[in-house]
Amino acid sequence: MASTSSSTPAVEVEARRRKRKRAAGAEPAAAEEADAQPSKWRTRREHEIYSSKLLEAIRLVRAGPSSAPPRSRAVREAADRALAVAARGRTHWSRAILASRRRRFQAAHRARLRAPASPSSRQGPAASASASSSPPCEGASTPPLARKAKVLGRLVPGCRKLPFPTLLAETTDYIAALQMQVRAMTALAEALSAVSATSSGAGSSSSPA
Repeated sequence: MASTSSSTPAVEVEARRRKRKRAAGAEPAAAEEADAQPSKWRTRREHEIYSSKLLEAIRLVRAGPSSAPPRSRAVREAADRALAVAARGRTHWSRAILASRRRRFQAAHRARLRAPASPSSRQGPAASASASSSPPCEGASTPPLARKAKVLGRLVPGCRKLPFPTLLAETTDYIAALQMQVRAMTALAEALSAVSATSSGAGSSSSPA
């Protein structure tokens, strides 16, 4: 009876040790599996969704009025807007891109309604006073990490006032989205070049000798 009672704790200790070993081995495997999973912007489905939205946005740019902004800037804005739509507004940067477009439309509408003001009235004593009362440079008192985070917040749309962990998450997602945008635009440019080359070759072959 004594030997049975003394062997029971040893069996329990051995069982707990094996359970801890299995758990310790399962954690790296789960981490490796998570790392092996592709980002949402690297999936073929997201690539196809964005490519279709990008193609539709470029068609709208080509069909726009001649008084629109330069074609290169319009295409860049359309590509960013399509990227924000593909993100479904779930991130700060995508919502900022969509909101900036709305603000531009509203500002243009207000500018059309207002009477044009002379440049001298815009830059009067108030402008000089605001320029003279600009705050002193705070770079000397700001820690280096805070300065770098501030610069990073300016580069990512809508991320100027976010906490640092949220800023890093938004930056990671934004970089992955931009990489997917580059791949989609490269594939689209190659497809359009191939179509143009094929049409030009067919036209030259059908011309009389």
